[in-house]
Amino acid sequence: MQTPAARAVALACCLLAAGCASRPLPKYQAPLARAQFQTVRTTAYTHTESDHLKYSTRNASGGRLQSGSVKSAACDWSRWPVGTLFRLQETGETYIVDDYGWALAGTNTIDLYKPSRSAMNAWGVRRVNLEIIEWGDARRSLAILTPRLKHAHVRRMVTDLRRRYAELTRPFPFAAATPPTAPLVAGEPDSAPALLTVDEPVPVARAVAVNNPSTRPRAGGFTPARPLLTPFSATR
Repeated sequence: MQTPAARAVALACCLLAAGCASRPLPKYQAPLARAQFQTVRTTAYTHTESDHLKYSTRNASGGRLQSGSVKSAACDWSRWPVGTLFRLQETGETYIVDDYGWALAGTNTIDLYKPSRSAMNAWGVRRVNLEIIEWGDARRSLAILTPRLKHAHVRRMVTDLRRRYAELTRPFPFAAATPPTAPLVAGEPDSAPALLTVDEPVPVARAVAVNNPSTRPRAGGFTPARPLLTPFSATR
């Protein structure tokens, strides 16, 4: 025979299970086209929220939530597989997909991790432009999610992952980077020498006649001038 306390615990568990079973998934949205640049809706979350307390700072991929030079982000892994690396163009911040959540399954929203409630509230809801640096791994996403199929939001992600598997595992053609300017070789001038234009006169060397002072005078005191050609460079 159960004690009153045991009955109370059993009842609470039943109510909790019923609540989880009846909790509706978010309205489904068609996935965004896979592209290097996307415009998406973003929200923010932190590890001290009530629905994240039991996980503390752990993420869904088995590591810890990050808030350093690369920050954690949660989303539907059938849209952005685990390991997807992206940059927010508005802030320059870099994020990696390593988490997911019930309210994100079947949507095109990305939840950005913030280390405090104040930072979370300051972000709010924003529509931002992001650049995909590296697409994540659909195979790894399935490997992590498949053992968790008892959860409705996980089943939704796995269904879409399997449906889009060929697309998500196909190599993505990232745009080629602009080639860097070749460095100058030591001793080379910073710029090429200027070329003469068609209408500019070409300098011509000329000569002038001068008396040669070393010429000895002839008889009678007359010395004829002997021209000495002295070249010089003309200037423009």
